[in-house]
Amino acid sequence: MPWFKKEKTPIAASKQTAVRVPEGLWVKCPSCSQVLYNKDLQASLGVCPKCAHHFRMTAAERLRSLFDGEWQEHDAGLAAMVVGTGTIDGMPGVVAAMEYSFLGGSMGVVVGEMITRAIERGLAARMPVVVVSCSGGARMMEGALSLMQMAKISAALARLDRAGLPYLSILTDPTTGGVTASFAMLGDLNIAEPKALIGFAGPRVIEQTIRQKLPEGFQRSEFLLEHGMIDIIVDRRELKATIARALRFMHEPA
Repeated sequence: MPWFKKEKTPIAASKQTAVRVPEGLWVKCPSCSQVLYNKDLQASLGVCPKCAHHFRMTAAERLRSLFDGEWQEHDAGLAAMVVGTGTIDGMPGVVAAMEYSFLGGSMGVVVGEMITRAIERGLAARMPVVVVSCSGGARMMEGALSLMQMAKISAALARLDRAGLPYLSILTDPTTGGVTASFAMLGDLNIAEPKALIGFAGPRVIEQTIRQKLPEGFQRSEFLLEHGMIDIIVDRRELKATIARALRFMHEPA
């Protein structure tokens, strides 16, 4: 019998000391299954470099991707979306972006108030207004008060139109329900991201109602462009430049 006894490392301990890869470094593209480094994905504004799939962005990321450097946030104490003023490639403007992670970007009283205030800021400062929609529609738990926001925002946009100020609507995945039925489709220029779901009722609801199979790509931005429902489809990486060109054509800063 040996005079010493070699101790074995417990299996549990070896597992505890194993090197772990920090979470959140990699993400898998749901379209092409490519594994992407998160920082590279952020650098490409959430667009897959292999298949150009557009990942969803937060409202704050939207504004950072559109504004030049610093921008001023308004109504920061209110949830549901982010509103700010700044310059877009040198062109001053007001941008309001919906937050899909907050109750599916649903439109309620607060959303209606924030977008209306954004339009009123544009009127007061003689600046164009850009609204980035990402929503499942009207917030049903707020009942008629939610549906009233459709008319409220549309009336504010009518005042903006009478003042001769541009309104650009950016439709992202998804833009549905009462949002589509009101301000999302009222832009002087309606811009959609590639393959965004845009419509009133969802495809499954329509199929169950009419008991028919819908066409391939129904309610996607490419389908809507083909049928004259939107004006242009723009890759997110080109969105800022496209908005700036449109604003230079449509508006002369004071």
